[in-house]
Amino acid sequence: MKNKALKRLICGLLVLVSFLPFFCFAFNSSLNKDTVVNNGYKIKTIVVDAGHGGPHSGPGHFSHGASGSYSSERNVTLAIAFKLQKAIEKDMAGVRVVMTRTSDEDVSWQKRADIANENKGDLFISLHCNSLGDKRIREVVGHKHHKPVYRTVEVPDRSGKGVLMLVYGFHRSTEEEKAIKENLIEGDAEMNSGPDPNDPASMILMNEYKRKYRKQSIHLAELLNNEFVETDGRKSEGIREQGVLVLCHSAMPAVLVETGYINNPDDEAYLNSETGQNEVVASIVRALQNYKNEVESSSP
Repeated sequence: MKNKALKRLICGLLVLVSFLPFFCFAFNSSLNKDTVVNNGYKIKTIVVDAGHGGPHSGPGHFSHGASGSYSSERNVTLAIAFKLQKAIEKDMAGVRVVMTRTSDEDVSWQKRADIANENKGDLFISLHCNSLGDKRIREVVGHKHHKPVYRTVEVPDRSGKGVLMLVYGFHRSTEEEKAIKENLIEGDAEMNSGPDPNDPASMILMNEYKRKYRKQSIHLAELLNNEFVETDGRKSEGIREQGVLVLCHSAMPAVLVETGYINNPDDEAYLNSETGQNEVVASIVRALQNYKNEVESSSP
């Protein structure tokens, strides 16, 4: 390859890769040193994404999100995002917070990822509220010839409760490659045009970035989940992979946090209370601090 610095990195990768254990999608894995790493690496920018926004129509735009009996996801996530911004800036010295949304106005999925990439974010945290759709039940509406007559009706399902962490799925890896090559490997013409499938060194470099970000996303999700469960006593549905555009288009470790079920009365009250929002924020900040300490201490 033409770029000498990139050649040296590739040579190092070729040696180190032979010693890397096969990484699988395991939630109890520990954070080891990454192959693609910068000397003296520091987390400087965290992107906070308040999910959804005021209702807009058109390609690439959200609706206003989920709703509870008296509140909306777009308002709850923005309130938590502002609190999280202040807490990070207060408790994590030297870390800048970039907000993807600061008003009720909606922002498209792609624009949110663009904001994260343009600001060279080191982490992406997307805040959302979960909800369940209506469930169908059969009810007796009468009798005919001594037999019950049924009808099927839809009723609200308010049984969901607790937090959920989402990381992007492997099936969107091509889109992730595009984000990585556009935002991280800018100085090399060959990599900017896309990794050459016939060039082993080029593919190794791209795959190492993908492996690194996926591994770190999962580990950050683990830290977040542990704080919610162990510290706050919240119910959790764990960590799942999902094809969320805003996650795979952000060229950095990224986690979407479903902070609770807004259509569950208990969760809705919690998410709208000062106590609940402050607990959510505190748990996220603790997880971010732990992650930051681990990543920075693992850099040579």
